[in-house]
Amino acid sequence: MDLVPALEEPLKQPLKSVLGPATAKVMAEHLGLHTVGDLLHHYPRRYEERGQLTHLADLPMDEHVTVVAQVADARLHTFASAKAPRGKGQRLEVTITDGSGRLQLVFFGNGVHKPHKELLPGTRAMFAGKVSVFNRRLQLAHPAYELLRGDSEEAVESWAGALIPLYPATAKLESWKIGKAVQTVLPSAQEALDPLPPALREGRGLTTLPEALLKIHRPHTKADVADARARLKWDEAFVLQVALARRRYADSQLPAVPRTPKPDGLLAAFDDRLPFTLTEGQQKVSKEIFDDLATEHPMHRLLQGEVGSGKTMVALRAMLAVVDAGGQAAMLAPTEVLAQQHHRSIVEMMGELAEGGMLGGAEHATKVVLLTGSMGAAGRRQALLDLVTGEAGIVIGTHALIEDKVQFHDLGLVVVDEQHRFGVEQRDALRGKGKQPPHLLVMTATPIPRTVAMTVFGDLETSVLDQLPAGRSPIATHVVPAADKPHFLARAWERVREEVENGHQAYVVCPRIGDEEDDPKKTGNKASPEDEAEKRPPLAVLDVADQLAKGPLQGLKVEVLHGRMHPDDKDTVMRRFAAGETDVLVATTVIEVGVNVPNATAMVIMDADRFGVSQLHQLRGRVGRGSAPGLCLLVTEMPEASAARQRLNAVASTLDGFELSRIDLEQRREGDVLGQAQSGARSSLRVLAVIEDEEVIAEAREEAAAVVASDPELEHLPGLRTALDALLDEEREQYLEKG
Repeated sequence: MDLVPALEEPLKQPLKSVLGPATAKVMAEHLGLHTVGDLLHHYPRRYEERGQLTHLADLPMDEHVTVVAQVADARLHTFASAKAPRGKGQRLEVTITDGSGRLQLVFFGNGVHKPHKELLPGTRAMFAGKVSVFNRRLQLAHPAYELLRGDSEEAVESWAGALIPLYPATAKLESWKIGKAVQTVLPSAQEALDPLPPALREGRGLTTLPEALLKIHRPHTKADVADARARLKWDEAFVLQVALARRRYADSQLPAVPRTPKPDGLLAAFDDRLPFTLTEGQQKVSKEIFDDLATEHPMHRLLQGEVGSGKTMVALRAMLAVVDAGGQAAMLAPTEVLAQQHHRSIVEMMGELAEGGMLGGAEHATKVVLLTGSMGAAGRRQALLDLVTGEAGIVIGTHALIEDKVQFHDLGLVVVDEQHRFGVEQRDALRGKGKQPPHLLVMTATPIPRTVAMTVFGDLETSVLDQLPAGRSPIATHVVPAADKPHFLARAWERVREEVENGHQAYVVCPRIGDEEDDPKKTGNKASPEDEAEKRPPLAVLDVADQLAKGPLQGLKVEVLHGRMHPDDKDTVMRRFAAGETDVLVATTVIEVGVNVPNATAMVIMDADRFGVSQLHQLRGRVGRGSAPGLCLLVTEMPEASAARQRLNAVASTLDGFELSRIDLEQRREGDVLGQAQSGARSSLRVLAVIEDEEVIAEAREEAAAVVASDPELEHLPGLRTALDALLDEEREQYLEKG
C-alpha cells in the first residue's frame, strides 16, 4: 500500500518572511523561534485580567518582569551632577500601583521627556524591566512600557479579550512585542495539522488544534485557557509517547539469544556463598530480570533504587546468570574510579568464583577483568585476549570498552551504571558488539518519579528497589548557614574532628577544583550569575584542603581527589582512604556515585546551594554505609528566604529519594525534563508539567501503544507523522534511536 505522505505544514514558513528580517533575527537569537509554528507554540506564561493588576508585592528580584498597573504619581526632579553642573540633570520618578503594592519607576537624562508626557496619574500601562532595589525599595529603572488606551483601535484589536497574555520574554523582546508578532501569524493557526487521531480527540472531548492555538493566545475567558491547555498537553504527551512506543515496538522485533542459568551453575554457587539473604525487593526485581533474559527479544530494563539498596548485587546475579548460559556480561561505569571500585567489590563478593582458569579457582568459576583507558599495554592486551577467547565471563570498564579493538566472544548482557552520565552513542556502540543485540540493564541511583520514567526512559521497562538492606545506618542532615551564623561552621569542623577521634573518616565536597584551568580570570570564561552576585567564585578543593590542613583540621591526614588527577593517583588516593589511612578526603563530585567506604561517617558539602537536589542526595549516600550513623552538613551563604535555602531545607528534611526527586522537578519545572541530550528549542515540554500531569502521560502512553500496535508506520495518520518529524528533529531521533 502507498504511504500517505507526512503533510507539509504552512506553519513551517520562516518568520522572516512574515515579520521581517530584524524581528525574526531577535526572535531566533533570544527565544530560539524560527518558524511560524515555533511562534504559535510559544505560549503565554500567564494572563493578566484587564480589571485586575499584577501583584507588585510578589515581584522576584533580578528577574525580567512584565506588570500591568496604574500610575499613581509622577514627579520630575532636577539636580546638579558632573554632567549637568547647573542643576539641569533630570530624573523622573513614577509610582505605579495595583492595589497589592507600589513600585517605583525611574527615568534619567534625555529619557524622561516621553514618559513625562505620557505617564500621567490614572494612566494604565504594561511595564517591562528588571526588578532591582534602591534605597530598600523595589524599582524598575528605564522600563519599556506600552500604554493600555481602552479606546484606541490598535489597543482594542491587539488586546481583544479581557485577558492580557504575558509571554516568556527577554530584555530584547518585551511581552507585548511578542504578542503583536503572534497577532500577525495567528491566522495561520487555522491551517495547523492535527496530530491526534480523530477518534482519540473526540473520545476525550478535546478541542481541535487550530481552536486550541487561538484560545491560548487570545482567550476571552479563563475557561478558554483551560480548554486550550488541556488539548495542548495531550499533543505533547501523545506525540512523545508515540515516539517511545515506536522505539519499544522496533526493539520487540529484534532477535536476542535467550539466557537461562543452569540450576547448579555459577549463580547457584554464588548464592550459596552469600552471608545474608536477599531482601524481598531484590528477589522480586531479580525475577523480573531473569524472566526478561529468558525471552527471544532483548531486555531493555531500567533498575532504579535508592543509594545503597543493593542494585550492584542484583546486577551481578544477572551477569552470573548470563555467564552460566554461556554468554559474557559487560558492566559500564561512568568514571575510572567507579569502574575500579566495582571491579574490586565484585571480585570480593565472588571470591574464588572470580578465579576461573587459575589454580584454586572454583569448579564453576569465571574470570572477571577490568578494562579502562589508562591501563598499561600488557594488562590491556591480556584483558582483550580474555574477552575474545571467552576466558573472561565478566568485564567491568569505562567507555574504553566500546573502542573498535574490543571484541567479545559472545556478549549477552550489558549493564550500564548511572545512565544519565553515559552518552547514548556509547551505549549503542556496545550493543553492536554482540552476535545478536545483547540484553540491556540500565541502573540509576537517582530516583526518578514514575512520570519521568515514562517520559525520559519510556523505551525501557522499569524495576524499582525501594527497600534498604539491613545494616544501613540513618543519616542526619543539617543546613549550616555560614553567613548568618559563622560559629555554626566552626562547630561543623569540630564535629568532623570528633568523628575522626572516634576512629571514623569524613568527606568534604567542593564545587570546583581550583587549579589554573578553571579560574574564570585566567580562562576568560564568564563567571556564573551566582558568582557575580556573591563577588566570589565557588569554593575549590585545592584551596579548602589547604585551609583545613593549616586551620581547623590541623594534625589530621587530609588528602584531595578530583577529576583532573592522573587515574593511578586517583586510585591510590581512593585505596588509602578505603584502607583508613586518610582521615579527611576533600573532593569534587567524583565521589558522587558508587564510592563505598563504610568507615566514612561525616560529610561537609561546601557551597551546597550550587548542587542540585538529586546530586546532594547522591553525595549524602556516601556516608552511613556501615554500622555507625551518618552525618551530612550542607554549608551555604545563601540568605534564609532564598529558593536555594528552601532547596537545602528540603534535602535536610527527608531521606526519601523519590520525594526529593519530585521536589527537584517542581523546582526545575522551567527546565527541560528531557535532559540535555534532547536539547533544541522545540524539544522542551511547554504545557505538560511532568509532576502534575501524571494521569495525562499515563493515558497517552496507553493510547500511543494501541496506535502503534495497530499501525506501526502510522500509515493512516499523516498529521501525527508530521508532528513526530517535528519532535524528532535529527538530534532527538538519534537520542531515541540509541536509547
